[in-house]
Amino acid sequence: MIQQVLPVESGPVLLDPLHGLKAASPPVGFSHDLLRTELGSGRNAFREAVHAFQQWQQFDLGWVRVANQTATIELGQIVAVEVYSIGLWSVNLSRIVSVTRETGAFGFIYRTTPNHVEEGEERFTLTLDPDTERIHYELEAVSRPRHWMASLAYPLTRAFQHRFARGSHDRMRKAVSERIH
Repeated sequence: MIQQVLPVESGPVLLDPLHGLKAASPPVGFSHDLLRTELGSGRNAFREAVHAFQQWQQFDLGWVRVANQTATIELGQIVAVEVYSIGLWSVNLSRIVSVTRETGAFGFIYRTTPNHVEEGEERFTLTLDPDTERIHYELEAVSRPRHWMASLAYPLTRAFQHRFARGSHDRMRKAVSERIH
């Protein structure tokens, strides 16, 4: 099913780039979330964190996973995220619209497609402080419900978003810790 949808997913991106994560403030009606966590320190640990990102480990939560595991973090790439909630699996498609690959910074922003229960953007960023060599993982999102079920269950939807953010940070801390020890 996923492989059938991915090649044809080219529908319009509904969120205006000027009103997404790069805007001074989120668009009216959108929620804004930001979570930043220290993952460890050192250049080797940073390389391991980048490797974990490239393997989509920030999504490897059991109830959330990337369906197209061979997808690369590249501009235009569709990322299919499977989510298990309220007894059902759903697939949500997003397109990578920005990639950061710099000394001391790695990450991407993806924007939801019409085949996603939410409308918005998420930014996944790893940074290495050049002075302290501390590694931080930052997850930022602006979103609002697109599907009527997500609107109807908005408090539950928000709880799942917060659960994902916490779980993603926990998973990345674990991934970096396992890989450097």
